[in-house]
Amino acid sequence: MKINGKELAVEVDGQGPAVLLVHGLGGTSNFYQVQAQALAERFQVIRVDSAGAGRSELAEDISISAHADDLAVVLDALEVDSAAVVGHSMGTLVVRDLAARYPDKVSALALLGAVREPAEAGRQAQRDRAATLREKGTAAVAPGVVANALSETTRRDKPEVAAFVRELVMRQDPEGYARNCEALAAATDPGPIAAALPLLLVTGSDDKVGPPEASQELADAHGSATVEILPGVGHWTALEAAAPITNLLLKFL
Repeated sequence: MKINGKELAVEVDGQGPAVLLVHGLGGTSNFYQVQAQALAERFQVIRVDSAGAGRSELAEDISISAHADDLAVVLDALEVDSAAVVGHSMGTLVVRDLAARYPDKVSALALLGAVREPAEAGRQAQRDRAATLREKGTAAVAPGVVANALSETTRRDKPEVAAFVRELVMRQDPEGYARNCEALAAATDPGPIAAALPLLLVTGSDDKVGPPEASQELADAHGSATVEILPGVGHWTALEAAAPITNLLLKFL
């Protein structure tokens, strides 16, 4: 689908109220495959590979706000007035930006592994990763993603999940991945989540990227959010805890 001058991979399945699923850094729309199949029985499920990720075209203006602008145009192109929106990792910043600047387009918000605005050390780490990607490719960063973002329990008991995460990372276009790392490095806090917007926050007890404290901070600021902490789960929540995430989303939606 041609969106804001670039070709983005967009998948639409099912019929009913719209649900927009937004992946994070290093991911693609396939991150949500298990959830998408279940949700499509009752909802119109929309998945987008963000610019520079997965099957979508590289773009010059990759940023948190640019991703949010793209999602707003995708909804318009599909004639969707409003959708429940789910975001993971860096995608939680994108969907929060979408909800802040296009409030009429977001009817509910679910954040998986919600991340904060990066501290300076985190910004530099993303810039360093971008440099590594350009110099050495995705093979140089994939082992670190698997080791640091998945829980020890997942790596031990679900090696197929570790293999899939490695494949997601390895299949990224290095330049697109690098530009998305730089987008995260430049990210700022999207601001408060409207108190009237239904909000679900889910993260893993072992998530070092989007730790439980980050979700709790957002919940406290919101005032009436639901927070779920999944034991033994790391940052790739929808893969590490596929069935629990599916059930929580179905209940929330």
